[in-house]
Amino acid sequence: MKPVPMSKELVAASSRPMVLSILAGGESYGYEILQRVTLLSEGRVQWSDGMLYPVLRRLEKEGLIQGDWRTMDSGRRRKYYRLSGKGKRQLEKDRAGWLAMFDALSLTWGDGHV
Repeated sequence: MKPVPMSKELVAASSRPMVLSILAGGESYGYEILQRVTLLSEGRVQWSDGMLYPVLRRLEKEGLIQGDWRTMDSGRRRKYYRLSGKGKRQLEKDRAGWLAMFDALSLTWGDGHV
């Protein structure tokens, strides 16, 4: 599928719950997170590294994720991220809020999701 044009506001609002949700499935690194977003959205959402890395830094600073550097067999260093306990709690709050918003929007758009 083709990428769907999205406002900066929508991308910014969805970035935290998306990253936290991906990391709830296990630790990951930046490029892998980008690939997962594309895969999960069937190509409709494509993030850039210039958008993702500031989000990862912010989430780490807020204590929602933890990162550690590892040296790969190739000698290249890669930072792996994992969800913290605080991040798990935030993800549950975000999930409840997004589901409520989705249901309300579905009703206003006539999708009848609820």
